Amino acid sequence: MQTRPSVDKAVARKPEQVAIKPQRMGFEFDEKVPNYWLDDSYTLSHTMNALSVLFPQGEQFFVDSVRYFRDCVTDPAKKAEVRGFIGQEAMHSLEHDAMNSHVRDQGMPVEELEKQLKMVLDLTRKLPKRHQLAVTCGLEHLTAMMADMLLERSDVREDMHETMRPLWVWHAIEETEHKGVAFDVFQESGGTYAERTFYLAFSTAILGVVASYFTGRMMLSDRRNFSLRDGARGLWRMWGKNGTFSSLIPTWLNYFRPGFHPWQHDNSELIARFKAEIEQYIAPQYQKGSTRTLQ
Repeated sequence: MQTRPSVDKAVARKPEQVAIKPQRMGFEFDEKVPNYWLDDSYTLSHTMNALSVLFPQGEQFFVDSVRYFRDCVTDPAKKAEVRGFIGQEAMHSLEHDAMNSHVRDQGMPVEELEKQLKMVLDLTRKLPKRHQLAVTCGLEHLTAMMADMLLERSDVREDMHETMRPLWVWHAIEETEHKGVAFDVFQESGGTYAERTFYLAFSTAILGVVASYFTGRMMLSDRRNFSLRDGARGLWRMWGKNGTFSSLIPTWLNYFRPGFHPWQHDNSELIARFKAEIEQYIAPQYQKGSTRTLQ
């Protein structure tokens, strides 16, 4: 019988000052959004557009996998965190649906890619339920890594056009707030070290293939603007020295430590730093009660 590695209880909980409360933002995207909204780069912009297409269905998968095991959680505070997680992920889906509609209107094959993503997720749903939760934990680790990088690195934020930056900063804040929820539910459900580490590697590989394919399809649809120079510059920005993705490799590897927990890296200061700034972007119809939901 396999024994679950223990988690350091002293650092295994979300900081008390971090609240997991959903907030609808009501982002809108119009002609003010340039086609190449990230560093004026064809390659980087299509890469992020492709990631956005993944979010609505992907986050519904996360919600379904966590909800299935929510009764394993008995601690009232953690039960509240699960409710907050479900609500936040629902809001992310709505806001990225709005962005994806804008990308579709630019001539990108969003609906076709969404159908293909559904096929991938339907296959993943054939896995045992706890393995699906392990997939969710792995992907939540990846999104938490990217969120931390975005909030830490002003160079990445400043390269985003002002019409897109609020969406991604807001998403990063909420991913940070709930980064430990799926992991905690997995632990409570009896999840093992072997399951969670295998499915991080599995999920990373699948995400890499799907995101690269989606990016390629968007670039092909916009091939008239293809540039070898832009492609090389974009790849260097992502995977070169101190690249946005290459710099995350040490954090990715931390997940393989037997006593790992997402909140062992306490970056709650980043949440506090950016929440007041992002609050100004809440659409008027969603501002009522915004102080309560954003604190």
